[in-house]
Amino acid sequence: MQVRTAKHSTRWSTVGLALAGCFILLAGSTAAAADKPPAVGDQAADFALSALDGESVNLKALLKEGPVVLVVLRGYPGYQCPACSAQVGEFTAQAKKFASAGAKIVLVYPGAKLSLGERAQEFLRGHALPENVYLVTDPDYTFTNKYHLRWDAEKETAYPSTFVIDPTGKIRFAQISKTHGGRVKATTALEQVSKLAK
Repeated sequence: MQVRTAKHSTRWSTVGLALAGCFILLAGSTAAAADKPPAVGDQAADFALSALDGESVNLKALLKEGPVVLVVLRGYPGYQCPACSAQVGEFTAQAKKFASAGAKIVLVYPGAKLSLGERAQEFLRGHALPENVYLVTDPDYTFTNKYHLRWDAEKETAYPSTFVIDPTGKIRFAQISKTHGGRVKATTALEQVSKLAK
């Protein structure tokens, strides 16, 4: 009787170890996936970043009002990025159309904390942002690292990226450029926002 119990225990111990191994493998694959930038179908991680006037811009709060177009700029890698300026110009020019679709635009300006606010003010000099467009700073890359978009090289900051996030927080469109170009056009983002209403 004692021998039978020992065999029974050994059998279940073996099964338990096998299951534990499966859980470890699953946990490992989940951790690996978590180290990648957000992709279509993922839930966008919440964040709160400060606008230039000190207002806190919170993703979760904005999504209660409608979709969000999240544009990650290169910020200040030692100079003002001309491709970023052109992209922001396109999006602000189309802001009324985004507003008609109920969408907000959040422009993330990353960089080292020292003087980042001044650099962001410089970036916007002479341009008033429409009511549904927010430029927020990402001091010391807290957001950039959270979204795994850090371009960790000399005179680089973040990979230029654009995400369209529906009101449930799901990413419905994502494009990440590993170069200075490859920017999403405002018209493309607007098309993606329009699809959400269908």
